[in-house]
Amino acid sequence: MNQFLKLLTIGLSAISLQVAAQSYPSSNITLVVPFAPGSGTDAIARIMATKMGSILGQPVIVDNKPGASAQIGAQFVASAKPDGYTLLMTTNTSHSANPWLFQNLKYDPIKDFTPITRVGELPFVLTVNNDLPVKSVQELIDYAKANPGKLSYGTPNSTSLVTTETIMYLTKISMTQIPYKSSPQALTDLIGNQIQVYVVDTGSGMAMIKAGKVRPIGLTGNRPFAQLPNIPPIAKTVQGFDLVSWNGIFGPANLPKPIVDKVNAAIQEAIKDPEVQSKLAQLGFLVLPSKNPQEFAQYVSEQMAYWGKLITQSGIKSELN
Repeated sequence: MNQFLKLLTIGLSAISLQVAAQSYPSSNITLVVPFAPGSGTDAIARIMATKMGSILGQPVIVDNKPGASAQIGAQFVASAKPDGYTLLMTTNTSHSANPWLFQNLKYDPIKDFTPITRVGELPFVLTVNNDLPVKSVQELIDYAKANPGKLSYGTPNSTSLVTTETIMYLTKISMTQIPYKSSPQALTDLIGNQIQVYVVDTGSGMAMIKAGKVRPIGLTGNRPFAQLPNIPPIAKTVQGFDLVSWNGIFGPANLPKPIVDKVNAAIQEAIKDPEVQSKLAQLGFLVLPSKNPQEFAQYVSEQMAYWGKLITQSGIKSELN
C-alpha cells in the first residue's frame, strides 16, 4: 500500500508540473550565477536576463551565489524544484572541471541538471604584470625557466587554473598558484604586482587590458578575436594547447520539456537581438548557441571528459571538500 501511495504521489506531482508548464512563466524567474558580481559570467547573465524577461513576459532576476569554485550556486539549482523558476547560468568550472578537482562533489553535472542551451564561449587571455619584462608567451616561458620560483599566478576559476597548469606541464616551467575567490580580486592583484601572471576572462579583464593596466600575451582559444587582433593563440607557441571556456544555461533535473523548449526559444531569440549581440561583443563574448538541448547535453559530456584529461595529465591535485 505504501508503494502504491508513493507511486501515486509521484504521478500526481508529474501531472502538476506538466499543467504548470502550460502557463509558464507566471512569476519571476531566478537566474543563478555561481560567480561574484563583476565576473564575466555575471555580466553575460545580466545582459541575457534583461532580454529574456522581455521575451518571456516575466522578470528574470540574476542571483549571485559565488563560492567553492561554483559549487554553492550549482548545488542550489540542483536541489531546486524543476518548475523553470530557478535556472543556472554557468561554465566549464561547475560542469567540466569540478568533477575532477573535488573528491566529494555534492552534485552530479549530468544527472542533477537539465541542459537547455550553450550560449557561447568567453575568451580568456594570458596576461602579465606590466613590470614583468616579457611581451610574448615564449618570453614568459624563458623568463620562468631563468627565474625559478619567482613567478606566481592567480586562479579564481577553473579556466585560469587549468590553462596555467597545462602550460606549465607542456613547457616544463614552474610557478606558484595563488587562489582567489573572484576574478576582480585577482585582476587587482595582477595590476598591483602581488601576482605576475593571470589568465583572465575578457568579460572582467578587457577594460584593464585596453587601458594598458596589464599586458596581454596569448589567447586560450584558437578562434579569431577581433578585440585583440594582434594577440596570438597560446597554441602558436605551446604545441598541443587547446582550451575554451564555455557558457550555458541549465535547469534542475526533470525539467518538463515544454518549459525547456520555451526557455530555449527565449534564449535563441535574445541572442539574435542586435543590441544584445553588441553588448556581448563588448565583453568579447562569442555567441555560439547549441542547435537544441540534446546537442548541448552531448557537448557537456564531451567537455567533462576533455577537461578531465587536461587536469589528469597536468597532475592537478583534487581537493577534499
